[in-house]
Amino acid sequence: MSIKAQLVATAALTTAITAGLATPAVAAPAAPAAPVVAAAPAAGGAVTEQQWLADVTAAVAPARAYLEQRTAEPSDEKPAIVFDIDNTTLATHFHPFTMPGMAPVVELAQYAHSRGVAIIFVTARVDFIEPVTRYSLEKAGYTVDELHGRDLGDLFKPVQQYKTDERTKVENEGYTIIASVGNNWTDLNGGHAEKTFKLPDYNGLLS
Repeated sequence: MSIKAQLVATAALTTAITAGLATPAVAAPAAPAAPVVAAAPAAGGAVTEQQWLADVTAAVAPARAYLEQRTAEPSDEKPAIVFDIDNTTLATHFHPFTMPGMAPVVELAQYAHSRGVAIIFVTARVDFIEPVTRYSLEKAGYTVDELHGRDLGDLFKPVQQYKTDERTKVENEGYTIIASVGNNWTDLNGGHAEKTFKLPDYNGLLS
């Protein structure tokens, strides 16, 4: 089966995974710094793609400035930025079958990579669709230094715990996670990132 056919065949599964298995667990915030939040909830429980992209652009602008400042001086660190995938780096809500990249976030990741920052993805998607996920990310323009998906054992963990555990693993590899970017609080809470940036989810409308 071609990669294109695999994308179409797994799109419905991806939607189910992110909307069902990836339902956020309630957890107390534990980030070392207050997250940057730049978008308000959608009025009337709906949002257009145009409004969403405008809100995402506003949300990632402080991240660009922060990365420029944080990487200004040479260091012996191995800096990394951790991204969520669905509706953070790929536009799966509005385009569930093609899953294109989100231009403001692609540009942020490319800028971080140009500054020597590792680009690492931590997703609640199951790891057996990793080839399709990796293909979608790379096609969209992302460098994929690491891609963490859930294995069978991880499915029994709350998403909050799973994502925190994966960031801990990244740190244990010697990386300093200088930023974490996601559209859900379970992408950000739990610590193990110097700074967090919250993209809009409109009170759960975009999971």
